[in-house]
Amino acid sequence: MNNMNLDIFEFIVDETFNNLRIDKYLSEMMPDQSRSYLQKLIKSEAVFADLKPVKANYKVSDGQRIEVHLPEPVSLDIEPENIPLDIIYEDDDVILINKPKDMVVHPSAGHENHTIVNAVLYHCKDHLSTINGVMRPGIVHRIDKDTTGVIVICKNDHAHNFLAEQLKVHSITRKYHAICYNNFTDDEGTIEAPIGRSPNDRKKMAVNYKNGKPAVTHYKVLKRFGNFTYIECTLETGRTHQIRVHMASIGHPLLGDSVYGPAKCPYHLQGQTLHAKVLGFVHPASGKYMEFEAPLPEYFIQLLEKL
Repeated sequence: MNNMNLDIFEFIVDETFNNLRIDKYLSEMMPDQSRSYLQKLIKSEAVFADLKPVKANYKVSDGQRIEVHLPEPVSLDIEPENIPLDIIYEDDDVILINKPKDMVVHPSAGHENHTIVNAVLYHCKDHLSTINGVMRPGIVHRIDKDTTGVIVICKNDHAHNFLAEQLKVHSITRKYHAICYNNFTDDEGTIEAPIGRSPNDRKKMAVNYKNGKPAVTHYKVLKRFGNFTYIECTLETGRTHQIRVHMASIGHPLLGDSVYGPAKCPYHLQGQTLHAKVLGFVHPASGKYMEFEAPLPEYFIQLLEKL
């Protein structure tokens, strides 16, 4: 995606999306926008293919230039909510939270409230960075709804830029614990495979050597349970669903992950067994490296005991 200016987005259609209806194509390229909102933009003639406005039933072609003209952003009222937070650490620049299962990080279509952002707005009042706009104040990185563990929120723009730069150069420490299907041949290894949209199912990510972005995951075995293995993954990059996709690609999908693993789980679980255990970075004010750890959630501990 290439942001031409504040309100025009331009895309060149890849052959993977050839003959796809325009609203479906845009929902792939602009995942933060709802399908209904994109359809409204098309209806209002704010979407162009090779400089000509398109209709709702228009299908894109390989090599076409698609432009989306977004109207001026409207300030949205995200309500602060008095939701208890499991705070690991807090100072004037950052707050680190142990995110529970079934909680979305920021508001989006279908999840307008009860998010980490709603809770942090109540806790921090106006002391949050503004770089990611009104929908994602303070958010510098995300973890999935059903993934638990440590996440950092930035209280000012300086802290946000400082941490974003570390994410960009892959200097932030991110260690996850997971339980996978099947026994590993080796005690440790590295998966280096690009991740992008799946050409077969556009709602999913996949190892995609043609259109994916570079992705690197290091893993090591912590304990073996015969048909399952308890592992630690260290992220070098941070692609969407990276650990889930990478582990599934080598025959070790995460236990409980019905999207990238078996549809039926032998245990009663709510989503994948994935926990963001450790987060380390250079602090934006002190310049010192700091590392934070979130304890394993109770369900995870009980599952390990069962195994």
